[in-house]
Amino acid sequence: MSESLFTIESLCDGLEIPDRVQGFTDIPGGKVIFGCGSVVEVGVEARALGGNRVIIVTDPGLAKTDAVARAVESIEAAGITVAVFAEVHENPTTHDVERCVTVAREADVDLIVGLGGGSSMDTAKGCNFILTNGGEMKDYWGVDKATKPMLPLIAIPTTSGTGSECQSFALIADADSHAKMACGDKKAAAAVAILDPELTVTMPTAVTAHTGIDAIAHALETAVCSKRTATSAKYSRAGWVLLDRGLARVLEDPNDLEARARMQLGSAFAGIAIENSMLGIAHSCANPLTAHYSVVHGQAVGTMLPHVINLNSRLPEVAAIYESLCKDGSLEARIFEHLRTCSMDKSLADLGVAEDSLRLLSEEAAKQWTAQFNPVPVGAGDLEGVYRSAFA
Repeated sequence: MSESLFTIESLCDGLEIPDRVQGFTDIPGGKVIFGCGSVVEVGVEARALGGNRVIIVTDPGLAKTDAVARAVESIEAAGITVAVFAEVHENPTTHDVERCVTVAREADVDLIVGLGGGSSMDTAKGCNFILTNGGEMKDYWGVDKATKPMLPLIAIPTTSGTGSECQSFALIADADSHAKMACGDKKAAAAVAILDPELTVTMPTAVTAHTGIDAIAHALETAVCSKRTATSAKYSRAGWVLLDRGLARVLEDPNDLEARARMQLGSAFAGIAIENSMLGIAHSCANPLTAHYSVVHGQAVGTMLPHVINLNSRLPEVAAIYESLCKDGSLEARIFEHLRTCSMDKSLADLGVAEDSLRLLSEEAAKQWTAQFNPVPVGAGDLEGVYRSAFA
């Protein structure tokens, strides 16, 4: 990796990944630290934010790794007390948040660190809502429902997928209804995001693949959604370039730190694109698959994405965007290529989805929040057609 600064736009010229990055200006938190080994800066950043009693929100697997130990050591070296909540589950529910809030209250924390994948960061944000504003998660379903200030949050991703570190939304499932609640508020965004590519090296191959495909879907859906803007388009394109060039490399050599850096920056940029725009029906269709068939999110999104691209290409302006992103061939074909590289080229039938459930899945997908932002307006009937194209 070079030692020079670079801008978002220069990514499209295929430059090597540098140690420092310019252009993180369109995020609610406002500060991003990027570089190998940067996790050790968490203590200094926590102290700068006025932290005295910190809770680290993470998952059981990460709690046993060097990542959490290094973060704890850094925070304690700054003279700050640390509590660790290590009970985050994949696709966190209101129960995960409630347990986290209990620990945070007992520790009387004044700063939160979300360390892990999107689930850890979502749980950390969810905890922040309840800890500072009271009530239940459903009270914050939507945008700007928190009326009181929230605690500073430091986000440290260990995967390259959600881009949650650069977003103000927490995605929390209702433990009873299984509805996925998007709770957004600028106050919930991370005050500091620390991107350390070294933390992603220990990701299992399947996790690298699933999160990578999810990040690619973020870049491509934001690029064409009905809420796209000049700002979001800039980050969508940069995210896609990084992810497209990094995914195969990181799967071939998990210790390739430049490829890891590409994936982590690409994921963050795609996250910024989401923050400044929205997603589409690849994600709308994925959520019911996870709810009913426990299909891993990245796999669900990946299976649907090529077929969504095919549908959206009916619009000439969208087809032109797709062509600009993949000038040397079909974008749909390129995604199928990535799925094969990831061993994720599976149909819905391969994933155990029953054909007679497609109508129900379509009706639920049509009610998902992101469905309304797809560039091609869709209803349940249209979505059933997309599901059927992905079935065989």
